[in-house]
Amino acid sequence: MDSHGQDGRRVGWAVVDTDIGPLLLAATREGLVNVVFHATDEVRDGALGRLASRLGTEPAEEPGSPLLAEAIRQVEAYFAGERRDFDLPLDWSLVSGFHREVLGELATPRADRPGGGVGPPAPRGGRPAGGPGGARLGRAPGPAPPPVHRPSAAGRCAGRGTRPFPSPGSAG
Repeated sequence: MDSHGQDGRRVGWAVVDTDIGPLLLAATREGLVNVVFHATDEVRDGALGRLASRLGTEPAEEPGSPLLAEAIRQVEAYFAGERRDFDLPLDWSLVSGFHREVLGELATPRADRPGGGVGPPAPRGGRPAGGPGGARLGRAPGPAPPPVHRPSAAGRCAGRGTRPFPSPGSAG
Protein backbone atom coordinates (compact mmCIF):
# COMPACT_ATOMS: atom_id res chain seq x y z
CA MET A 1 0.00 0.00 0.00
CA ASP A 2 1.32 3.47 -0.86
CA SER A 3 0.06 7.01 -0.29
CA HIS A 4 -2.44 6.73 -3.19
CA GLY A 5 -5.57 4.64 -2.60
CA GLN A 6 -7.44 2.49 -5.07
CA ASP A 7 -9.24 5.55 -6.42
CA GLY A 8 -6.07 7.66 -6.48
CA ARG A 9 -6.93 9.27 -3.15
CA ARG A 10 -3.95 10.70 -1.33
CA VAL A 11 -3.99 11.11 2.46
CA GLY A 12 -1.56 13.45 4.19
CA TRP A 13 -1.12 13.98 7.89
CA ALA A 14 0.65 16.18 10.40
CA VAL A 15 0.83 16.46 14.17
CA VAL A 16 0.69 19.90 15.74
CA ASP A 17 1.58 20.56 19.37
CA THR A 18 -1.14 22.50 21.17
CA ASP A 19 -1.96 23.70 24.67
CA ILE A 20 -4.10 20.57 25.09
CA GLY A 21 -1.49 18.14 23.72
CA PRO A 22 -0.56 16.82 20.28
CA LEU A 23 -3.29 16.98 17.64
CA LEU A 24 -3.20 14.73 14.55
CA LEU A 25 -4.70 16.29 11.43
CA ALA A 26 -5.30 14.12 8.36
CA ALA A 27 -6.55 15.39 5.01
CA THR A 28 -7.40 14.28 1.49
CA ARG A 29 -7.73 16.54 -1.55
CA GLU A 30 -11.37 17.05 -0.54
CA GLY A 31 -10.57 18.35 2.95
CA LEU A 32 -9.86 17.50 6.56
CA VAL A 33 -10.84 13.85 7.03
CA ASN A 34 -9.77 13.11 10.61
CA VAL A 35 -8.73 14.96 13.76
CA VAL A 36 -7.29 12.98 16.67
CA PHE A 37 -6.69 14.45 20.11
CA HIS A 38 -3.91 13.25 22.46
CA ALA A 39 -1.94 12.07 19.42
CA THR A 40 0.98 10.43 21.19
CA ASP A 41 3.09 8.13 18.99
CA GLU A 42 0.94 5.13 19.92
CA VAL A 43 -2.37 6.94 19.36
CA ARG A 44 -1.07 8.49 16.11
CA ASP A 45 0.09 5.13 14.74
CA GLY A 46 -3.25 3.50 15.56
CA ALA A 47 -5.21 6.31 13.93
CA LEU A 48 -3.03 6.23 10.80
CA GLY A 49 -3.48 2.45 10.58
CA ARG A 50 -7.27 2.83 10.76
CA LEU A 51 -7.18 5.53 8.08
CA ALA A 52 -5.05 3.31 5.83
CA SER A 53 -7.53 0.47 6.26
CA ARG A 54 -10.63 2.63 5.69
CA LEU A 55 -9.28 4.67 2.76
CA GLY A 56 -7.15 1.99 1.06
CA THR A 57 -4.00 4.08 1.16
CA GLU A 58 -1.05 4.59 3.46
CA PRO A 59 -1.17 8.14 4.87
CA ALA A 60 2.01 10.16 4.26
CA GLU A 61 3.41 12.79 6.61
CA GLU A 62 2.87 16.08 4.74
CA PRO A 63 2.81 19.06 7.13
CA GLY A 64 3.70 21.37 4.23
CA SER A 65 0.75 20.43 2.03
CA PRO A 66 -1.47 23.47 1.44
CA LEU A 67 -4.50 22.14 3.35
CA LEU A 68 -2.54 20.82 6.33
CA ALA A 69 -0.34 23.91 6.49
CA GLU A 70 -3.50 26.05 6.62
CA ALA A 71 -5.08 23.81 9.27
CA ILE A 72 -1.91 24.03 11.38
CA ARG A 73 -1.84 27.82 10.93
CA GLN A 74 -5.46 28.11 12.08
CA VAL A 75 -4.93 25.83 15.11
CA GLU A 76 -1.81 27.76 16.14
CA ALA A 77 -3.62 31.09 15.70
CA TYR A 78 -6.50 29.78 17.81
CA PHE A 79 -4.22 28.85 20.70
CA ALA A 80 -2.39 32.17 20.38
CA GLY A 81 -5.76 33.88 20.94
CA GLU A 82 -5.80 35.33 17.42
CA ARG A 83 -8.64 33.20 16.04
CA ARG A 84 -12.05 32.18 17.37
CA ASP A 85 -13.28 29.91 14.58
CA PHE A 86 -12.05 27.70 11.74
CA ASP A 87 -12.52 27.87 7.98
CA LEU A 88 -11.43 24.54 6.49
CA PRO A 89 -12.87 22.23 3.83
CA LEU A 90 -14.03 18.86 5.17
CA ASP A 91 -13.94 15.38 3.65
CA TRP A 92 -17.04 13.55 4.88
CA SER A 93 -16.16 10.23 3.19
CA LEU A 94 -15.65 8.35 6.48
CA VAL A 95 -18.97 9.48 7.92
CA SER A 96 -22.16 7.65 6.94
CA GLY A 97 -25.54 6.56 8.19
CA PHE A 98 -26.62 7.78 11.59
CA HIS A 99 -23.39 9.72 12.20
CA ARG A 100 -23.64 11.61 8.92
CA GLU A 101 -27.31 12.39 9.48
CA VAL A 102 -26.75 13.76 12.97
CA LEU A 103 -23.49 15.61 12.24
CA GLY A 104 -25.11 17.17 9.18
CA GLU A 105 -28.07 18.25 11.30
CA LEU A 106 -25.80 19.66 14.00
CA ALA A 107 -23.76 21.55 11.40
CA THR A 108 -26.82 23.16 9.80
CA PRO A 109 -27.81 26.61 11.13
CA ARG A 110 -31.45 26.68 12.20
CA ALA A 111 -33.73 29.55 13.11
CA ASP A 112 -35.22 27.60 16.05
CA ARG A 113 -31.84 27.54 17.82
CA PRO A 114 -30.60 30.43 19.94
CA GLY A 115 -29.02 32.98 17.60
CA GLY A 116 -29.83 30.73 14.60
CA GLY A 117 -26.77 28.69 15.53
CA VAL A 118 -25.91 25.04 15.46
CA GLY A 119 -26.55 22.47 18.15
CA PRO A 120 -29.01 19.77 19.08
CA PRO A 121 -32.33 20.07 17.29
CA ALA A 122 -35.66 19.36 18.87
CA PRO A 123 -36.65 15.67 18.53
CA ARG A 124 -37.73 14.89 14.98
CA GLY A 125 -38.78 11.77 13.14
CA GLY A 126 -39.06 9.70 16.31
CA ARG A 127 -35.40 10.11 17.23
CA PRO A 128 -34.37 11.67 20.53
CA ALA A 129 -32.29 14.87 20.47
CA GLY A 130 -29.71 13.44 22.85
CA GLY A 131 -29.10 10.39 25.02
CA PRO A 132 -27.85 7.27 23.25
CA GLY A 133 -27.38 9.19 19.99
CA GLY A 134 -24.90 11.51 21.68
CA ALA A 135 -22.97 8.53 23.04
CA ARG A 136 -22.81 7.01 19.55
CA LEU A 137 -21.53 10.29 18.10
CA GLY A 138 -18.65 10.24 20.55
CA ARG A 139 -17.24 7.43 18.43
CA ALA A 140 -17.77 9.17 15.09
CA PRO A 141 -14.87 8.46 12.70
CA GLY A 142 -14.99 11.75 10.86
CA PRO A 143 -13.45 15.15 11.34
CA ALA A 144 -14.06 16.96 14.61
CA PRO A 145 -15.21 20.41 13.41
CA PRO A 146 -18.77 19.70 12.12
CA PRO A 147 -20.63 19.69 15.46
CA VAL A 148 -19.30 23.13 16.38
CA HIS A 149 -19.07 24.76 12.95
CA ARG A 150 -21.42 25.14 10.04
CA PRO A 151 -20.61 24.47 6.38
CA SER A 152 -20.81 27.51 4.15
CA ALA A 153 -22.32 27.55 0.68
CA ALA A 154 -18.84 26.79 -0.68
CA GLY A 155 -18.71 23.54 1.34
CA ARG A 156 -16.20 24.97 3.79
CA CYS A 157 -16.40 24.94 7.57
CA ALA A 158 -17.18 28.36 9.01
CA GLY A 159 -17.38 28.93 12.77
CA ARG A 160 -19.63 31.30 14.63
CA GLY A 161 -17.55 32.03 17.71
CA THR A 162 -18.09 28.66 19.37
CA ARG A 163 -15.03 26.96 20.80
CA PRO A 164 -14.18 23.39 19.76
CA PHE A 165 -11.13 23.56 22.05
CA PRO A 166 -10.66 25.16 25.49
CA SER A 167 -10.02 28.88 25.38
CA PRO A 168 -6.33 29.73 25.19
CA GLY A 169 -5.00 30.01 28.71
CA SER A 170 -7.99 28.26 30.30
CA ALA A 171 -7.71 25.20 32.50
CA GLY A 172 -9.89 23.04 30.36
